[in-house]
Amino acid sequence: MNIANLKSKFPVFKKNPNLVFLDTAASALKVDEMIEATNNCYTNEYANIHRGVYELSSKLTKKFEDARKKVADYLNTSQNNIIFTKSATEAINLIASCMSKSYFKDGDEIILSFLEHHANLIPWHLSERNIKIIPLGLNQKSEIDYDELNDKINLKTKLITLTHMSNVTGSITNFDKVKDIANKHNIPILLDGCQFAPHKKVDLKDLDPDFYVFSAHKMYGPSGLGILYMKDKWIDSFSPYQGGGQMIYDVDIDKSTYASGFEKFEAGTPPIAQVIGFSSSINFMNEVDPNIIYDHEMKLHDYTYEKLSKFNNIKIFGSNKDKGAIISFNIEGVHNSDLGAMLDKKNIAIRTGHHCCQPLMKHLNITGTSRISFGAYNTSEDVDYLLQSIREITKILI
Repeated sequence: MNIANLKSKFPVFKKNPNLVFLDTAASALKVDEMIEATNNCYTNEYANIHRGVYELSSKLTKKFEDARKKVADYLNTSQNNIIFTKSATEAINLIASCMSKSYFKDGDEIILSFLEHHANLIPWHLSERNIKIIPLGLNQKSEIDYDELNDKINLKTKLITLTHMSNVTGSITNFDKVKDIANKHNIPILLDGCQFAPHKKVDLKDLDPDFYVFSAHKMYGPSGLGILYMKDKWIDSFSPYQGGGQMIYDVDIDKSTYASGFEKFEAGTPPIAQVIGFSSSINFMNEVDPNIIYDHEMKLHDYTYEKLSKFNNIKIFGSNKDKGAIISFNIEGVHNSDLGAMLDKKNIAIRTGHHCCQPLMKHLNITGTSRISFGAYNTSEDVDYLLQSIREITKILI
């Protein structure tokens, strides 16, 4: 597929052909085949799955489990290690809850960084155990200071949980460095892949984390679906996160026993249509190739970064080389929310505010930024129009 023609795959541009959408880090626009697959599921295929013996149910059950295998194949892992949740946020909450019940003890420590999204902070605050959060500092390029990681590990360190790619600076975590250090101390690792997975190929056999989470809605797929990869040792050792249908083995009035494997974490009716739709999003990613998407986005990023850097009174946050196509910046004398509102009048969508990363904002001594984040559908014309619009708005506001 020619990446230059990808806009035609996104129906929103048929209704609003002049839209410049630069908020993919928050949620990606929806590809046509995903929309069609979801609509077809509800219109022609829908039934509850796993328990019905009639044709509609059995056919959709097979399609649902085939989708699990497609997700697993895309990630180069086993379908038995893929758990469907309602969001990546729920996936991290699931891990935090299960670890609180059977792994953490009071006084244990976990290591994370100032780059983390709130979704990789608050679940640990809610732990049933009195655990201590140890933050990793950032270097001058606003990337993780890996030298600190080895220094901050001790006998109480029980987990390292990090973003794979920052949703503010775009910084990509050097997982090889993290893994080398963690493996020496036999410490499990959780990677939040919400920003990384939609933009570069994820090979879990190569990465080999204990846990990996990401969201379908950031990968041109539906909202209401998170994907959780969990190693066998944790699937076997954790007790269920929630109770209900499907995750049971046998139930009496006063006791119950539970399914084994990933099934024990999928209580109740699953996100059926979302999984079917996401399977088509995977088709799109495979057809285009996520690494080609990444190269395309980074060409736009580099061009934008170069031009923005020449603006007067601008500060761009994060200057590291290994990053994704995200640019967060502030212009002296221009409030980020004013810039965002005025760009909206020009049919340009960017994100402003703290981006659910308040600890990072406090670390940088700011309250928020303007953020540009690219997707497969963006073009050089989008960038030129954005830059022209920022110049015009800046002249008005300063």
